[in-house]
Amino acid sequence: MSLRIVVTVKYVPDATGDRHFADDLTVDRDDVDGLLSELDEYAVEQALQIAENADDAEVTVLTVGPEDAKDALRKALSMGADKAIHVEDDDLHGTDAIGTSLVLAKAVEKAGYDLVISGMASTDGTMGVVPALVAERLGVPQVTLLSEVSVEDGTVKGRRDGDAASEQLEAQLPAVVSVTDQSGEARYPSFKGIMAAKKKPVQSWDLSDLDIDAEEVGLDGAFTKVEAATERPARTAGTIVKDEGEGGKQLAEFLASQKFI
Repeated sequence: MSLRIVVTVKYVPDATGDRHFADDLTVDRDDVDGLLSELDEYAVEQALQIAENADDAEVTVLTVGPEDAKDALRKALSMGADKAIHVEDDDLHGTDAIGTSLVLAKAVEKAGYDLVISGMASTDGTMGVVPALVAERLGVPQVTLLSEVSVEDGTVKGRRDGDAASEQLEAQLPAVVSVTDQSGEARYPSFKGIMAAKKKPVQSWDLSDLDIDAEEVGLDGAFTKVEAATERPARTAGTIVKDEGEGGKQLAEFLASQKFI
């Protein structure tokens, strides 16, 4: 039986762009270029490596987002994923991590899965809780923050590195795992892969396809929301210390006044 791997990915604003909030205090995604979250590229890479080492495996990439989120799917498909699912619905605007986990879990169940792989966090929200929330909703084990992962005889195994020790973890499939940016460099899409991605199937689902009511998601259904935001003040000129024989003393006094020493 084919090993069914679903990779959850996110389309995020480019971190090098001018990111800011919209009038409703959600992230303004219209005025900045987006891309596949870099941390999710590691999840795609690990899924592809597991599939390459399996007798029979299929990798599906799944995202929730606006029309432009298809760009994230195309990147993953060009890396080597087999097919993609895009969940898009206007009522999803403003959905928080808890609502997103509901949509992802419903989509994963509808797609069919043995293993779900996620990045350790998204590069825009950086909450890092969605993999655990999805596992809870699916009612399956979670093995998170892995720097090494493999699948053998119906068991997913991995290593989680901490500050003081490394843990060897495993869980019976079906399961949800997340991988860190230490799990291995993601491959660069080849020209052949980019061309092949154009022919790979991309399914589009909305909330009705997943039997989710609009009241359960979106900004009004969110458990968390931004109440206020203030732009970071512009950088001011620093203090210049001219060394005319007393430079060292002036520098020490400045550092002391700022409680650096």
